[in-house]
Amino acid sequence: EETVTEEPVTEVPVVDEPVTEEPAEPDASDSQAGQPAEDDGVWNLLLVNRWNPLPEGYTPELAEAPGGQLVDARILPALTELLDAATAAELGPIVVAGYRTQEKQQSIYDEKIASYIAEGYTQEEAVAQAEQWVAQPGTSEHQLGLAVDINGAVYAIYPWLQEHSYEYGFIYRYPADKVDLTGVANEEWHYRYVGKEAAKAIYEQGICLEEYLESLETTG
Repeated sequence: EETVTEEPVTEVPVVDEPVTEEPAEPDASDSQAGQPAEDDGVWNLLLVNRWNPLPEGYTPELAEAPGGQLVDARILPALTELLDAATAAELGPIVVAGYRTQEKQQSIYDEKIASYIAEGYTQEEAVAQAEQWVAQPGTSEHQLGLAVDINGAVYAIYPWLQEHSYEYGFIYRYPADKVDLTGVANEEWHYRYVGKEAAKAIYEQGICLEEYLESLETTG
């Protein structure tokens, strides 16, 4: 796919959520906002995917990111640095989705299924299609508060993020060549905080989070 670096992005294929999504209401205090994130190999590496649901009762402490979306307060300093760097590169970054409640994820999930049914798919087919793009409620990284969807003023933001996000502790979470392992189709806009050490290893080895965690179990 050809990279466009001069024309503003007028339509970005964000199928996981609209760019006008309202910030989720916080359900915990944001007292940790501004505190440096720490790579302790526990919270920042928590695996949530279609095979590993969110831990029961999981509730992150939230803080407001630039642009108004909410995220886990522990990642705010790193996210702010990432956005500042992208801004300095004249990419016009904007966080269009951050933390989601169970109810918000359910709404997006149901809407995606309905859209496929409207196109003529059966219920079963619509669910299968929708789940390539939208996680079942309880299995979305957005419910962790550690994942953000980032768009920009130009398409060049996507290759830039793939190249530089690890420097700030984030990974390109759903590459096209890792769908069988992640369970999610390619999403150029979806970035997950894992900490600088893990992000650097994942980037340099060209692997996904699932592979990285498996390697830790093997070597550990």
